[in-house]
Amino acid sequence: MQTIDKPITNSDKNLFDGSIHRRKTRPVKIGNITIGGNNPVVVQSMINEDTLDLDASVAAIRRLHEIGCEIVRVTVPSLAHAKAVGEIKAKLIKTYQAVPLVADVHHNGMKIALEVAKHVDKVRINPGLYVFEKPKSDRIEYSDTEFEDIGDKIRETLEPLVISLRDQGKAMRIGVNHGSLAERMLFTYGDTPEGMVESAIEFIKICESLDFRNLIISMKASRVPVMLSAYRLMVKRMDDLGMDYPLHLGVTEAGDGEYGRIKSTAGIGTLLADGIGDTIRVSLTEAPEKEIPVCYSILQALGLRKTMVEYVACPSCGRTLFNLEEVLHKVREATKHLTGLDIAVMGCIVNGPGEMADADYGYVGKQPGFISLYRGKEEIKKVPETEGVTELINLIKADGRWVEP
Repeated sequence: MQTIDKPITNSDKNLFDGSIHRRKTRPVKIGNITIGGNNPVVVQSMINEDTLDLDASVAAIRRLHEIGCEIVRVTVPSLAHAKAVGEIKAKLIKTYQAVPLVADVHHNGMKIALEVAKHVDKVRINPGLYVFEKPKSDRIEYSDTEFEDIGDKIRETLEPLVISLRDQGKAMRIGVNHGSLAERMLFTYGDTPEGMVESAIEFIKICESLDFRNLIISMKASRVPVMLSAYRLMVKRMDDLGMDYPLHLGVTEAGDGEYGRIKSTAGIGTLLADGIGDTIRVSLTEAPEKEIPVCYSILQALGLRKTMVEYVACPSCGRTLFNLEEVLHKVREATKHLTGLDIAVMGCIVNGPGEMADADYGYVGKQPGFISLYRGKEEIKKVPETEGVTELINLIKADGRWVEP
C-alpha cells in the first residue's frame, strides 16, 4: 500500500485548493482602470496606426476598446506625435468615451515624454533606450566612473518626467526588453535576465527617491525561457527590496498564427499560474483586434476572468453516441454570446455526469438517438437528438439565464 510520507497540513491546503493565489501588488490607476491590488488581470494592446493620423488612430482605439481591450498603447516617436495624442484623446471623449491611453516613448525621449505626459494616463519607457548610449566598437569594459556618470545622466533625464507624472497622479511603465539592453548593462551582466532586472531596478530606485511609486514593470523577451527567468528574478529582487509593483506580462515579437498564440500562452500562462502578473498583452504579428480573444482565453482557462462560456467536452471515442465535433459546434454557435456559463457536451454516460459535475448545464448521449439534458448533476429531461440544442436553450431560458444574441 502506498502512503504519503508527509501529510498535507492546514497551512499547505491553500496551495492546493484548485485556485490561483496571486502575488500581492500595489494598485496603480491608469485612467478609469486599476492594475494590481485585488483587481482582475487587465487586458491591453497597441494600435498600428501612425499617431499623426488622428481619425485612423481614434477608430483603431475604439475598435480595440469595444471588443474588451481595457488599456490601449500608442507609439510616440516625435514631438509632433506627442501633441497629436492630445487631439486623439479629445476626439475620443467627444465621439466615443475616455479610453485609458499609454504612450510608448523610446530613444532620448525626455522632451517627447514630457509633452505626451500631459495627454495620456501612463508613459512607457524602455530603460535601454530612454537615455541611448551609442556603443563603442573598441570598448572592452566600463569603468566605475563611466558607469556612475551614465547613471547620473539617466537620473537627470528621467527626473522631470517622474515629477510630471507624480504631480498629475499618472503612471509609468518601466518596460525592459531583452533585445535592447543598454551597453553598460550588457558589459556588466551580459545578455541575461539579471541584466534586465538590474536595468529596471536602477530606474525604480530613481522613481522611489522622488516619491513616485505609480509604476508598472515588464521584462519582455522573444524567447519564453528568458522571459520566464526575467520575471521570476524580478519578483525575487522586488521581494528582497520590499517592492510590490504590478507586473505587465508579455512575450514580445511572438509572431503570428497558431505558434504565436501558443508561444504567448506558454509564457504568460505559466507566470499567471504561479500568481505572477497583473496585466497582459499578447503581441501578435496580426491585426491588434486578434490579440484580445487570446488574452481572454488565457485568463478564462486559468479561472482568472470569466468573459465567455466555458465548454467542457470529451475527446470522443468508440462509446460516443453522436457526432461530438458537430454537436459541440452547434451548441457553441447557439450559446457563445452568453457570459459566465459552463456547458458540457459529453458523448456517453461513462464520461457524462462525473466528468461534467462542475458544469451548469450538460448535453449527454445516453442512448442512440436521444440526448439527456442536465442542470448541474441533475438529469432534467431526455429529448430526441434532433431537438437537443433547442431544448438546451429552452432549459437555459427557463432558468432566466438566457439573453438574446
